[in-house]
Amino acid sequence: MKLYLIQHGEAKPEAEDPERSLTAKGEGEVRDVSKTATGLNIRPSKVYHSGKLRAKQTAEIIFGALKIPNLLVQAVRGLNPNDDIRPWAERISQEREDLMLVGHLPFLEKLTSLLLCGNEKARPVLFRYGAIVCLEQREDKGWGVRWILTPEMTSLLI
Repeated sequence: MKLYLIQHGEAKPEAEDPERSLTAKGEGEVRDVSKTATGLNIRPSKVYHSGKLRAKQTAEIIFGALKIPNLLVQAVRGLNPNDDIRPWAERISQEREDLMLVGHLPFLEKLTSLLLCGNEKARPVLFRYGAIVCLEQREDKGWGVRWILTPEMTSLLI
């Protein structure tokens, strides 16, 4: 099973936009990453996002690029920046199909740390706006990093 973790694209400051929609730069970076990602055979069965506008916009851009028929994309509880990661770690451990989560820091960092190291404070992966982190579950049910695609890498590949 693969788990794709995406920190939303760069968002406008709350003072400028209380809903915190993506900036033009954030939207462009997510589009670039999504375009490059189409060649990576990403096939999640579901895409979950926090419901916050910046995460929703990021999920929609990625979903649009992947063009997977019947892909479920939905807002769910528990993916906000300071939500408890343990319910998601449990949920992920019971999944058999690939999943994609579009969310926020520090939630994604803590979840990744728990899955990789067994310690949510380890933070072995440095997340970046709009990047995709692909984790893969090993046969022993542990997790490893398969790859990371950042916006900076897309300019080398496009």
